[in-house]
Amino acid sequence: MAQTMVNFRMDEELKKNMEQTCHEMGMSMTTAFIIFAKKVTKERRIPFEVTADPFYSESNMRYLDSVISDIESGKAQLQEHELEEGSCSGKNGPERTAAHGSNPTGSP
Repeated sequence: MAQTMVNFRMDEELKKNMEQTCHEMGMSMTTAFIIFAKKVTKERRIPFEVTADPFYSESNMRYLDSVISDIESGKAQLQEHELEEGSCSGKNGPERTAAHGSNPTGSP
């Protein structure tokens, strides 16, 4: 069977991490992508669940817009608080949040 070259771009750090992971599994990235392509072709679907980040959902965007409007109009006030351990913000120190109703998505 004739072979062809496939080229695409990806984040450099992602590529390094994938190469390391593939190496640990005893295969190259090429082999991993060929396995993926064969599985997609055979099953005619992505062989794993692909989901969107709920932060970007329409309902959460509407909620965030309403919070911004409330802050801008003075209906809501910003309050500083210390970050709790396990926070995924990656920052140290106080963070500002709006004193507002609950988020409809259930996201923090």
